[in-house]
Amino acid sequence: MSQPTILIVDDEPGVRELLGDALSMSGYQTLEAPDGIEALTVLHRHTVDLMLIDVNMPKMDGFALLEKHRRDGHQTPVIMLSARGERADVTNGLRLGADDYVTKPFGLEELMLRVAAVLRRTMPAQATDTILSCGPITMDQARHLVKLDDEPVELTQTEFRLLEELMLRAGYVVSKETLLRAVWDIDFDSSSTVVDTYISYLRKKLHRGDFAGIRTIRGAGFQLQAQ
Repeated sequence: MSQPTILIVDDEPGVRELLGDALSMSGYQTLEAPDGIEALTVLHRHTVDLMLIDVNMPKMDGFALLEKHRRDGHQTPVIMLSARGERADVTNGLRLGADDYVTKPFGLEELMLRVAAVLRRTMPAQATDTILSCGPITMDQARHLVKLDDEPVELTQTEFRLLEELMLRAGYVVSKETLLRAVWDIDFDSSSTVVDTYISYLRKKLHRGDFAGIRTIRGAGFQLQAQ
């Protein structure tokens, strides 16, 4: 199954590059456009699964792009990105058919979670089945399979979920609090050592040969690296 394709529409090259890198590391394919007019050209040539649209752009702003796209009968999910946090802007974006609205500056981890959530809601179940990879590790989310250098690795359900969260954010530092919420549904500050315990379980199963990709970042959390 091919990876979901996401169109980034933003007039700032640095923002497009940042989002493109983050999305690629999370397992998505990306396309880019610097404004609404160019985005329409891209949409005419390519099929995309989600759009990240900046509100303030030259030629055709994000609201105008979204309105035209919906008026033409397209239901591609959209997350609006804007430095304007006024309630009227949020309401306008949602009224025009946006699926979510994120105010700049935003955390990349939060945005990746919102992207995944919108895709889960809007794509057919089989289309969101994804093969994740990081270094020698590959994960088939649909079949609940993990391999290390093409050799199957037996993981418990909790170990699988923890590794999945790390792989979805590969290269980024993931806080213990984030992992507690995502894997154990603990939504408050906790001195629990359960994350550290399960990280040690994963290391015993995955750190082989020269690979030791699960790092502890003191005072910040954990990070999965390709090598």
